[in-house]
Amino acid sequence: MNLTSSRILSLCRSIPTASHRCFRYDTCGRWQDTSSTYPHSQMTSLYGFKNQVFARCLHSISAFSSCKCWKPVVSHHSRHKTEIHGSKRSLSFSAAAVVESMPKNVQPYLRLMRLDKPIGTWLLYLPCTWSIALAAEPGGLPDISMLALFGTGAVLMRGAGCTINDMWDRDFDKKVERTASRPIASGDISRFQALVFLGGQLSLALGVLLCLNNYSIALGAASLSLVITYPLMKRITYWPQLVLGLTFNWGALLGWSAVKGSCDWSVCLPLYVSGVMWTLIYDTIYAHQDKKDDVLVGVKSTALRFNDQTKQWLSGFSVALLSGLTLTGLSCEQTLPYYTAVTLIGAHLAHQIYTLDINNAEDCWKKFSANRTVGLLLFLGIVLGNLWKGHNANDIKER
Repeated sequence: MNLTSSRILSLCRSIPTASHRCFRYDTCGRWQDTSSTYPHSQMTSLYGFKNQVFARCLHSISAFSSCKCWKPVVSHHSRHKTEIHGSKRSLSFSAAAVVESMPKNVQPYLRLMRLDKPIGTWLLYLPCTWSIALAAEPGGLPDISMLALFGTGAVLMRGAGCTINDMWDRDFDKKVERTASRPIASGDISRFQALVFLGGQLSLALGVLLCLNNYSIALGAASLSLVITYPLMKRITYWPQLVLGLTFNWGALLGWSAVKGSCDWSVCLPLYVSGVMWTLIYDTIYAHQDKKDDVLVGVKSTALRFNDQTKQWLSGFSVALLSGLTLTGLSCEQTLPYYTAVTLIGAHLAHQIYTLDINNAEDCWKKFSANRTVGLLLFLGIVLGNLWKGHNANDIKER
């Protein structure tokens, strides 16, 4: 009940009771004593007058409140708070909200690319940024045009990979609660439509690849076999996450070659292996969300392979990851900021694994999503390390 209604009811309750005296409400809006006017025989009918007025007030309040043109009085302070909260809502931004704001016939294709869940695009893109940043000259920043080009490629190739995956897994996805609403599984997009859409994505991705040197074009084209076959691995082996790691971290090779013209394997190989170990960590955590459904539909994963020993395996992968990053840093003469970032990554992974609840799907998703922080930490460490190298080089020249 609003404030206006409460005040009216309060006024109704303040009407004088007929048990003391008889009253009537005159046309001037005043209560007047009518005890001397009305004989005792008529007073009984007047006793119910208050109840009649009260009932009419209730009826008026109900009709008045239901009127569409009626608006309650709002104080300046309340209106100001409403405007503030309203502006916060209008400024809120998320990838899912952007997808939902698109035309209805476009939304299924955007969801097929997983544009509403950009974490996967980040995990594909970040290894590219590592190698591009490592290839920068001492004291220099990464090539911004290369970062932008690889960012575009990451969006397209992640979308193409998800399209291929959903085409292969349509029947499996229907049986899993988390994936049953995917566009192909739910029937929003047919397999033929998905195939045409896949062709468009791969064509655009090829356009991005052709902007690179010949060595990088050949190297990039070699990854397509991994993109196509990865979805089949979960039917064959308990290690599909390993194949995903080989696929998702191809950018660790491609980024360096795009800047330098070819791969320096003393840098690129340990970086690539580190990326594969990283993928084994985060995607094993991700797979624990669906392990019950995977058993029912016959899909394999490292989550099922490791089971209760997951934390021990993840710890081993973390040691291999940190060792690979250290070797990468030594190979390209990285500096203090880089190794500080590697140390922070180790602490982050240790906390992530220690607090992981493999039987809690929500916690698994949070831990999986937190791996973007790992990738960003390493990128920042590489950039600052390169700038530090330039500073050291200037000091040596001055001496």
